[in-house]
Amino acid sequence: MRVFGVGPAVIKRRTLIGAAGASLLAAPALGPAFGQGAYPSKPLKMVVPYPPGGGTDGLGRITAERLAEKLGQQIIVQNIGGASSTVGSETVRRADPDGYTILFNASLFVLGKTIMPTCPYDPQTDFRAIAQAGEAPLVLLCNNNVPGTDYASTMAAIAKEPKKYFFALSSGGSAGHIATLEFLRKTRLPLDTILYKGTAPANADLLSGSVQLFMDPWTALLPLATSGKARGLFVTSKERTKLAPNIPTSDEVGLKDFNIGSWYGVWAPKDTPDAIVDKLASAMAAVSKDPAFIATTTSLGIVPTARGPKEFTAFIKSEVETNTALLKEAGYKPE
Repeated sequence: MRVFGVGPAVIKRRTLIGAAGASLLAAPALGPAFGQGAYPSKPLKMVVPYPPGGGTDGLGRITAERLAEKLGQQIIVQNIGGASSTVGSETVRRADPDGYTILFNASLFVLGKTIMPTCPYDPQTDFRAIAQAGEAPLVLLCNNNVPGTDYASTMAAIAKEPKKYFFALSSGGSAGHIATLEFLRKTRLPLDTILYKGTAPANADLLSGSVQLFMDPWTALLPLATSGKARGLFVTSKERTKLAPNIPTSDEVGLKDFNIGSWYGVWAPKDTPDAIVDKLASAMAAVSKDPAFIATTTSLGIVPTARGPKEFTAFIKSEVETNTALLKEAGYKPE
């Protein structure tokens, strides 16, 4: 559990994607803008429904640090992992709707009812969407032993012997899963997929050659490409990333409008009052414009976003409809 807050002293940033180190930032007495009884009048808890050290956890901690500054209160980050984020998310659903327990989760969360028959909640009706925090495009990697030097030559080699090659999936219903299904539909390559329990084991098998292709958020995969351990075929952003400028975009390799990515946001229990939702949303809007937040997230390959409650809710509805249809078309069966 980590605590983020504000203070008169300069806070040294220690939060990095993938880092498991701890830091404790103390909050001073509240200023005049937050009087006794005003929200927030005590520390908040942000539940990250994944173990420490992953991409969602890293961005959650960066967001918590800046959000604490905007609210003038401490934010305690609590990791509650398990069951594709449902354990931690259910904890927030059952929490008092008083604005003091909030959820930080990734795009996989909103497909809970689609990908898990036993999901204990409906992400669209049992939570209030506060704000989107950021987006992370995807990157397609291939094992270095796959023939070819670029996207075109690699795909040509794979098309000749498609049954020799396997596509890794980090988790069912994830952005990488959705993108892989759409990629296979667009290219009409009859490749088999293998479902893993997370990015780390999929990465390990990609490097060993047990699977040959893997597409997932670039926050975790770009280091493999930049280090030469795997070959980057394209990124799903509209422009090349400065973190790996030699990797072309999906549009450049001929995949038009293939801009699927992972995204992250903040939610509260469904009965949270409008005034509190507005306060949190306003603070998140300020976070999205914070130069330090922008600098840190950009350096990690994450694009800050500023969707508020109404826009974020509409965006979620569209995402669920589109991706549910894609999973159904691909014959995906919940596990």
